Amino acid sequence: MTVAVAMSGGVDSSTAAALLAENNPQGSLIGLTMQLWNQRRLPSLLGDEASGGGRAAGRCCSLDDVYDARRVADFLRIPYYVVNFESRFEQDVVRPFVRQYLAGETPIPCSLCNTEIKFAQFIDTARQIGAERVATGHYARIRRDEGAGRYRLFAGADRSRDQSYFLFGLTQEQLSRSLFPLGEMQKDEVRSIARAKGLPVADKPDSQEICFVPTGNYAQFIEAYLAERGEKLEAPSGEVVTTDGRVVAEHQGLYQFTVGQRKRLGAAVGEPLYVIELDRAHNRVVVGRNEELLRRRLIVRDVNWIRPVAEGETVEAEVKIRNKHVAARARVEARAGGEARVEFNQPQRAVTPGQAAVFYSPDAEREVFGGGWIARVGD
Repeated sequence: MTVAVAMSGGVDSSTAAALLAENNPQGSLIGLTMQLWNQRRLPSLLGDEASGGGRAAGRCCSLDDVYDARRVADFLRIPYYVVNFESRFEQDVVRPFVRQYLAGETPIPCSLCNTEIKFAQFIDTARQIGAERVATGHYARIRRDEGAGRYRLFAGADRSRDQSYFLFGLTQEQLSRSLFPLGEMQKDEVRSIARAKGLPVADKPDSQEICFVPTGNYAQFIEAYLAERGEKLEAPSGEVVTTDGRVVAEHQGLYQFTVGQRKRLGAAVGEPLYVIELDRAHNRVVVGRNEELLRRRLIVRDVNWIRPVAEGETVEAEVKIRNKHVAARARVEARAGGEARVEFNQPQRAVTPGQAAVFYSPDAEREVFGGGWIARVGD
């Protein structure tokens, strides 16, 4: 079997490649790195890095990562190629990211990237070069349910590194062609394997930042991106109001805020305030006390059911509303039009439109049976 391994230049994907090279001796292994974003774009955000004096420390998919991926492929003696997905990445990830922020949502580009690029486009490219499967360094697990004739997705064995939250959008076709060699491993075990095999990136730090936002400041990125494209920033100023209607400040665009934000609100009223809601209809930032961030119900759109749930059926689940959120017990009702209604047993803090809500089985197996995008929030 020919396997194409997605090589990001980090220790995880490199170790996955090394394991496959060792355990697939009768098959072929090909290393592929996806070029997603021109790291020299938007020089106003790069500072010294633009002139070569700095580096994109902490970001995934940087130029240094491409160099490291090639070094690992040479070390493993496997063919290696860089495939350019910049245009598709901008169309399917960057532009929706900007559009959603301007609409008062807080998008999560890594989930879109996994669904639309790292699996959809990557699998198509792998097929073109004769690879039957693709492999990545994700901490997640896939199992084939022969009785049901379906593939099932589970959280990674390392709960602190689990990346299944970002993979809820995978289809049965994509799951059937995907391999996650690290799914049953702990992170320290992966590091140990990388060191034992002498991989050049064994001690490389993990990337943290979004690849196309070098400063980590989303508002600055949106401003620079639209200016580069010659597009007008449609973000009128408006009021910052408390939940009881008092005007306490003025904002310069909803895109500069997200639910749960505490800093840079421009309001001083003698007590800590948090963004409770972005009211796009009235162009207002609604702020209030920490306890006012608690919500029990939400509506999820564009749900992908990895394990079928019939329309009108309600199932018990644990639901994550952010990657670092501790999944909370809830009831999930499948609705028409690709929607689901989630009602938590206990109210959750800062439920944010635009983020993903991912549904897990409420047991030790932690199966991901579906997920979608938070559309509306209830009390």
